[in-house]
Amino acid sequence: MGKEEKEPKQQTEQWYKERIEYLAEFLTPERYKVLEETIAMRTRYMTILTENTFHPQNASALVRHCEAFGVQDIHNVETLCEFKPNINIVKGSDRWIDIIKHSSTTQAISHLKEQGYRIIATTPHDQDSTPESFDATKGKFALVFGTEKQGISDEVREAADEFLRIPMCGMVESLNVSACAAILIYMSSSKVRESDIDWKLSSDEHIETLYNWVKSSVKGAEGILKRKYE
Repeated sequence: MGKEEKEPKQQTEQWYKERIEYLAEFLTPERYKVLEETIAMRTRYMTILTENTFHPQNASALVRHCEAFGVQDIHNVETLCEFKPNINIVKGSDRWIDIIKHSSTTQAISHLKEQGYRIIATTPHDQDSTPESFDATKGKFALVFGTEKQGISDEVREAADEFLRIPMCGMVESLNVSACAAILIYMSSSKVRESDIDWKLSSDEHIETLYNWVKSSVKGAEGILKRKYE
């Protein structure tokens, strides 16, 4: 679900509530409950940034990892190739997260830092952390994953606040981006949820997301809303 599909942020809480309540009439109570319970576990305390993910399989896996572990946003840079998940792999999971596209790595990093995120480069470094030692509680953070072959760019290395790697004890020197992301997203999100920090969506984010999810769940929602409110 791209940011461009969402309603303007200036809409009031009452505006969202009225439309959610109306569209909820077209859902079973069980379905609506699932949506509410899932959103209650969503977070923007952590996010991920991808640089030029080439393989659709890896793009799909990143989407599924974020959805499965409650990470609401994926930021991506497409200066070399398009971030294009395979619809047969994501199986609709992209409906439940927000994919935010950036024109360049510079712009993406600047945007994330303005939002208060620490830039965590996922690559070996002299002063790196492991998933076990990484402190997920000292501030919002963005895990950055690079291209399948080259890894993160020099620009990310220079801008990174911290570095994170997965230690290896076998002959394999590294994992592919999909496997690496699965481990780091799971372990980092688990640390966040087990802490006492405020990691959940704000009330404004919660109701806006619920509106988008309900609208996505009701066939012909746009027409239904138009007939009701226009």
